[in-house]
Amino acid sequence: MALKIRLRRMGAKKAPFYRIVVADSRSPRDGRFVEEIGYYNPTTEPNTVKFDEEKAVKWIKNGAQPTEVIKKIFDKSGLKDKLGK
Repeated sequence: MALKIRLRRMGAKKAPFYRIVVADSRSPRDGRFVEEIGYYNPTTEPNTVKFDEEKAVKWIKNGAQPTEVIKKIFDKSGLKDKLGK
């Protein structure tokens, strides 16, 4: 089972917010997931991002691959330094 750390869209039409989840790569974008580790709200100024760094590091070390958007979010929050990459 290939796991991805990705965004799950929530919220109303034209007012999205996203949950950061660990999901099987074969499941749909808003479908089943393994664990929720945080959220991202692009509608606020500045964008709101909150996630559990310990869980994110644990999942990445266990083989979960973050998507491109999640990589950018993690890099801006300084998680890259904690991974040692």
